[in-house]
Formats: sequence, C-alpha cells, structure tokens
Amino acid sequence: MSTPLLSLIIPAYNEENRLPRALEQVFAFLEKQPYSFEVLVVENGSTDRTLEIATQFALNKPNLVPIHEEAKGKGNAVKRGFLSAQGEYRFICDTDLSMPIEEVLKFFPPQLNDFDVAIGSREALGAVRYDEPPYRHWGGRLINFLIRVLILPGFQDTQCGFKCFHAEATKEIFEQQTLTGWSFDIELLYLARKRKLRIKEVPINWYFDADSKVSAVRDAIKMVSDIFRIHLNSLRGRYDLNP
Repeated sequence: MSTPLLSLIIPAYNEENRLPRALEQVFAFLEKQPYSFEVLVVENGSTDRTLEIATQFALNKPNLVPIHEEAKGKGNAVKRGFLSAQGEYRFICDTDLSMPIEEVLKFFPPQLNDFDVAIGSREALGAVRYDEPPYRHWGGRLINFLIRVLILPGFQDTQCGFKCFHAEATKEIFEQQTLTGWSFDIELLYLARKRKLRIKEVPINWYFDADSKVSAVRDAIKMVSDIFRIHLNSLRGRYDLNP
C-alpha cells in the first residue's frame, strides 16, 4: 500500500452517539478528494459500543483502522494513533467535528506549506466562533492566558482539538510525550518549539458543542499542574534531543 497523504486520527472515548455521524461526514468528504487517506479511530477506556461501531464501519471502509488502546486518557489515544499512522500529514480530529471536516484542507499543501506543525486556532485573524456561550469563551481565554504566560508565549489557541503534524515531526515529538490527559497538546507544542520546528496557527470556523466534555475551571486547574510537570520534565532532561 502506498503512503497516504493524510492520516486522520480520531480519539474516541464513549462516543457511540457521535461517532457514526462523524464517520459518515468524514468519509463523505474525504472520498471526494483527489488524494489518498486513512482514518484511525482510537478507542480507549470506553464502556459503550464505540469500538464495536468503528469495527462495523470498517467492514465497508478498508481505509478505516479501528484501534483499541489499553491505556486510558486522550493523550494516550492520540499518541497511539499518531505512531500507528502512515500518512505524510497526520491530523487530530475530535469526534464532535466542531471544526467542519472541510476545513482540514487548510492544514496541508497546497493551502499550507513550509510547516512542521499546524494548529487550528479559534483566535487567529480570520477565525470565527459560532454559538459559544460567553462563559465558555472567557473560560477558554483564561486557560490560554495561563499557557501563554507560563509556557508557550505567542500562541493564541493551543487547546483547539484540531492539529496537523508532518510525518517527520511525529516520531521525534510523540515518542517523548508523557502527558496522557487533556494537557497533552501543550506538551507536544512545547516539544515542537524546543526543537525549533515550524509551527503555524490556522484560523478556522468553529461551532460550539453543548456536549463538550471540557470544564473550564477543572481543566484550568489541571493545566497549571501539568505545566509545572512539563517544566520539571525539562529540568530533568526528559525532553532532551535523542542522540
């Protein structure tokens, strides 16, 4: 099998309700594109039919790869997916599709060139948020403020669940990932910046999902804890370049 241009990695935890619709939309769009692709659904820790649904869907879609990851946590699911993928460009895609799948074209050539990591941004010039309650917006901005002050200055939106990594950057970054929960994004971007990789923010259209599992207060507290963990890992040489 030739190397696909795009690998779409979907971490899926207890997503039996949203996953069928997401897969229908993803394949309806990608099958119309002129490039080759694969879709990896990585289920870990679910107590519902998420893995069964992905496996059944794959019976008619040979380029869908269902994966069961034993280790819990979104960070673990994403890491497993990226290290299992074969594509030249590898893209994290949340099951809620709060960024419409059509926007994926913004993240690789010909629309985007000369990058190693491209991150979807709800704050970059040209981005539009739809239907987001004010409390969620300002909670997210608080989290981003903490991230910019403490670890990643310059990025306006590190927590959007849509990011693209070139294959050459994947192995170098993901093999040193240690965070397994929601904060894995900032660790990956920290590693990318430490390696002086080219990171671009891509403005997207984003639609609020009332079923989101993110909690602004809880996740802000956890984020601060994880930021100090990243600093400690760095001091201990955990993120030093491999010889």
